[in-house]
Amino acid sequence: MRVASLRLLRPYIVLGAALAFFLVCVVLAAGGEPQRLQQIFVASLMLCTLGALLAVLARPATALVLAGGVFVGLRFIAVLKMQYLESTLLPADFVYFARTSLVDTLRHYPHLYALGIGLCVLGPVLLYLVWRGDLHWRGRSRWRAGLLRVLGVVGFAGMFWMLLLPHGAFAQLHARAAWDEMSDDALLTDFFVNWRDAEVQLPRMSNALAAQQQWAGTAMPSSPAAHGPYPDIVQVLEESTFDPSNFDACRDVALCQFALFRADARTRGAGVLRVHTFGGGTWVSEFAALTGMPHDIFGPGGMYAPFVLAPHVRDALPWLLRRLGYTTIAVYPTVGSFLNGRNAYRDYGFDHLYDASELQLDEWEESDAQMFAAAARAYALAKRPGHPVFMMVLTVNQHGPHDDAERPKLPEPWRDGVARGLAPATALNFDTYLWRLHDSDLAMRGLEHTFLDRPQPTILLHFGDHQPSFNGLLRGLPRTLPPGLRPYRDELTYYVLKSNFPGPVLPHYPMLDIAFLPTMVLQAAGLPADAYFAAATTLRDRCGGRFDDCPVPGLLASYEAWVFERLHVYQ
Repeated sequence: MRVASLRLLRPYIVLGAALAFFLVCVVLAAGGEPQRLQQIFVASLMLCTLGALLAVLARPATALVLAGGVFVGLRFIAVLKMQYLESTLLPADFVYFARTSLVDTLRHYPHLYALGIGLCVLGPVLLYLVWRGDLHWRGRSRWRAGLLRVLGVVGFAGMFWMLLLPHGAFAQLHARAAWDEMSDDALLTDFFVNWRDAEVQLPRMSNALAAQQQWAGTAMPSSPAAHGPYPDIVQVLEESTFDPSNFDACRDVALCQFALFRADARTRGAGVLRVHTFGGGTWVSEFAALTGMPHDIFGPGGMYAPFVLAPHVRDALPWLLRRLGYTTIAVYPTVGSFLNGRNAYRDYGFDHLYDASELQLDEWEESDAQMFAAAARAYALAKRPGHPVFMMVLTVNQHGPHDDAERPKLPEPWRDGVARGLAPATALNFDTYLWRLHDSDLAMRGLEHTFLDRPQPTILLHFGDHQPSFNGLLRGLPRTLPPGLRPYRDELTYYVLKSNFPGPVLPHYPMLDIAFLPTMVLQAAGLPADAYFAAATTLRDRCGGRFDDCPVPGLLASYEAWVFERLHVYQ
């Protein structure tokens, strides 16, 4: 009798537990938004989702668990993305990152990897148990029940869609400035009000007459310098690399000083580089360093540059160099399909991309020394008599996480701690970074020997990418910077450009935007700039190395009108 009673009560016990689970999810998901209106917005979306699932499944407990779990999972992913990449989760993330080597990417972010395993293993088991113990609503008429379910799905989906309308009930949430949507703590609100953020938006431009008056003089072809044959150009993007010496934890610490960042007799230009991402997003630094355009001038959709911007690029440094007779190659530390890399590099103007498979490298695990040895092999394969080579090399030695090894496993002297005054978790990240940076410093000396200690005229540019996140711990660390650089503290890295032939010293700026690196390369090599890069060089000089925050009123708007509307560098 008691067993029969429990069997009758089981669906209601499961339903009660599922209802409690859903309410907890509402508190965690909607309650995590900072403002009351945002909380009501997310809670309304959760109720619409619940209604649609009830109509589809006709099982209330299962619908409650699914609806709540989806929103809590979404918030968990959004929190991790904000922690690692300092940017909000967008719907397009699921479009573009799912199209690439998603498993390999997740493997290098342990928390996301664990979540993925948990969802794939525990999620189906939980749902199966809830399904087995759930009530099943059945109508007497199958036709009527089917119609009600269809109407329920359409009705709740329509309500969900209406909540997302920019001029609907929550228009106030859609009216916020783009920067507020990308940088505040309303993670789920930002996700749902940015459904169209994968779309590219061209920047605001001046009229054609103003552009003509400002930039017509740059359309004259320039003449190459008279130092002889065109030099080879080797360009190295050091992923997640920055100069640690300005951090308080590294002040006056000998092991925080590296020749990698210092000028020497061969240095033609060096200094502080401003990038447009933090904690991740190397692909947008690649885009800027090759095309001369920061990704963020195209709106939030520019974050997916290898997919949405690269196919429309009509001029870039590799394209110009190919027109000058260069063979253009890239050396990649992952498979060429990762984040659409092979296709994007073709669109940037490269003849060939040598990926980890072709170079027989251990994908994601390469040291700088291994990457530079592979670069030397790729150069030998590509070099042809009478044709200089432009080679882009991407490293991943500093790819996060930086706390994946326990401190006793670090080599001396980093095992005992180098960075000062930091909490244990932060210190482990920082010391691991310094240990890897030591290896990169040695490897760069070897690369300089390979390409600069030889008679062939050669330019060597290496520069940092975004700062690593250190699991969200780096951003708050105190550092000493000049007043003018403090607003950019999280976007600062370095660049060093050297050559093995004489030439004038390049202009120095308090901070150089990464988009101007192509102009520095062309100037150092003494190569003729086309109309696009001639205009970019003028913009660099008149704006003092700054791009989207150029201090000269109206200059950037007229420049962008010139290069987009007249020169058609992006179509």
